[in-house]
Amino acid sequence: MTATDHTPDGDTPPPVRAPFSAGTWKEIAYLLSNFPAALIGFVYTVVMVSTAGGLAVTAIGLPLLAGGLFLSRQLGRLERARARDLLGVRVDEPSPMPGPARSGGFFPWLWASLKDSVAWRTVLFELIRLPWAVLTFTVALTGLFVLWPVLPWVVRGLANVDRAMVRGLLSPSDELERRIAELESDRGVVVDTAAADLRRIERDLHDGAQARLVALAMGLGLAKEKLLEDPEGAAAMVDEAHGEVKLALRELRDLARGIHPAVLTDRGLDAALSSVASRCLVPVKVSVDLPTRPAEAIEGIAYFVVSELLQNVSKHAGPQARGASVEVWRAERRLLIRVSDDGRGGADARAGSGLAGLSERLGAVDGVLVVDSPEGAGTVVTAELPWRDRVA
Repeated sequence: MTATDHTPDGDTPPPVRAPFSAGTWKEIAYLLSNFPAALIGFVYTVVMVSTAGGLAVTAIGLPLLAGGLFLSRQLGRLERARARDLLGVRVDEPSPMPGPARSGGFFPWLWASLKDSVAWRTVLFELIRLPWAVLTFTVALTGLFVLWPVLPWVVRGLANVDRAMVRGLLSPSDELERRIAELESDRGVVVDTAAADLRRIERDLHDGAQARLVALAMGLGLAKEKLLEDPEGAAAMVDEAHGEVKLALRELRDLARGIHPAVLTDRGLDAALSSVASRCLVPVKVSVDLPTRPAEAIEGIAYFVVSELLQNVSKHAGPQARGASVEVWRAERRLLIRVSDDGRGGADARAGSGLAGLSERLGAVDGVLVVDSPEGAGTVVTAELPWRDRVA
């Protein structure tokens, strides 16, 4: 039969696949390295637990056990890296244990270290893995000589058991552990944002209203001195001071509106966003469809999100922009905001712009910012915030 012939049923035979791919060789390498790695981990764990347990009645027993558990964490990190490189297992790193300074002192740190679930699961992993490592090492090594035809499938089955052990014992505690790490990151963003806002308010007060009030005080002092000698000049200076007072009051109102606008407190998002939209350089249509008002913090964040996005429309939409729209509605336990314009587009939250800072602020409260802005086709920014009911 030639290479172009067909089987009797008229179907061509399936293409031949090489059973030993790069992934199979990595799995074999993992199974062969299991025994030395497991032996080192088992010996260390047994010595650490027995030594610390024997000295538990002394003053150094518990600190020694805490230090041993810390090193067990490092063994777990090495095992996760080995599984990641050879088995392709993606396991998140658990959040690090804080030191004594962040834990509130030595004894709180000691107690937290002794009940560290990540370290104790690593200890369990090292204790139960040695028999399995001996088995997998023996099967993989023997299979290289006597199980060659079926070795890829045997190796895959053994490696899947190792994958399950790594995921089950060396992963973070659960969703709570990952959530803690996210909240720690978000807390840093909130602190940095609050500090930046305080610096901005201080700068605005110092450079704006404060400087104007100082000039006003000096002008009134000069007018007082000229009141008897030059009444007309004093009256002119008082008129000028009156104008300065109006400007200072307007700056203070603008500053107060930037902190928390009164219209938002009194009348809610619909009126507040309409006020913001009236100051935009392009016509804006506002649609707010909310059955009730959300919590004050969520309402304030929503206001400032829309305010900043409309400022971006005024600055970056370009002369071709003919209009914009703001839509706010509730979907189950989320508050959704969509701000769109028909400008030049090209906005990118990853470019370090104000959108990146806005995305970080939303992320700090479990919010999401999505930007769709193709070049020349306008911009649509969608923001999601968690819905919380307003407390009466």
